[in-house]
Amino acid sequence: RRRASLCFRALCCKGPPPPRPEYDLVCIGLTGSGKTSLLSQLCSESPENIVSTTGFSIKAVPFQNAILNVKELGGADNIRKYWSRYYQGSQGVIFVLDSASSEDDLETARNELHSALQHPQLCTLPFLILANHQDKPAARSVQEELALMFLTADSGIICPWLVPIPVCQGK
Repeated sequence: RRRASLCFRALCCKGPPPPRPEYDLVCIGLTGSGKTSLLSQLCSESPENIVSTTGFSIKAVPFQNAILNVKELGGADNIRKYWSRYYQGSQGVIFVLDSASSEDDLETARNELHSALQHPQLCTLPFLILANHQDKPAARSVQEELALMFLTADSGIICPWLVPIPVCQGK
């Protein structure tokens, strides 16, 4: 009887669980790189009817020990010039790279990535670079991406956080 009383007291008197810490991230990359698909997958949303983001969207991505509030910024040419207006308050950056992109798009992505790496509001933050579309036949390897994005010891910018992912098979 005493044991049951202790168990009941332990269960009912605990109170609500402590709040999970929240972190504000910005997610950038060119149009079609897979930013929206990635965030939809992380939020367990249906991959059906995914439309490229025009402007920006915000998603709360819940994890067991934290919540990531991710500002996804559209990657179209006419929107990229406004990216820096959304950087303030960010605590980390996710850059999504299309591993199967054209040479022209790769050059544009490299320029945008380096611009973000050098931006005063982002240069001290952690960067995660996701090499998306690894499931496509034309996808470059992680080693190729590192070299082509000038993220090697020779360039002075070393980024060990280039992660290969096949988000939403073909999206």
